[in-house]
Amino acid sequence: MISMSSFHAMLIPILSGMIMLAIGFNFRDKNAGVFAMWVGMLMILATVIYKILAKLNE
Repeated sequence: MISMSSFHAMLIPILSGMIMLAIGFNFRDKNAGVFAMWVGMLMILATVIYKILAKLNE
C-alpha cells in the first residue's frame, strides 16, 4: 500500500493539470487557453510517466 505522502505527491500535480485543462478549455479561443491546456496535459503525462518509470526501476 502506498503512503499518504506518496499519494499526495501524485494527486497534487494531476489535480493541478486537470484544473489547467478546464481553464484552458474555457479560454480555448485565446492563445493563453491553448497554452494552459498544453501545460495541463504535460503535467498529467509527466506524472504518469514518472510513476511508470519508478515502478520499472523497482
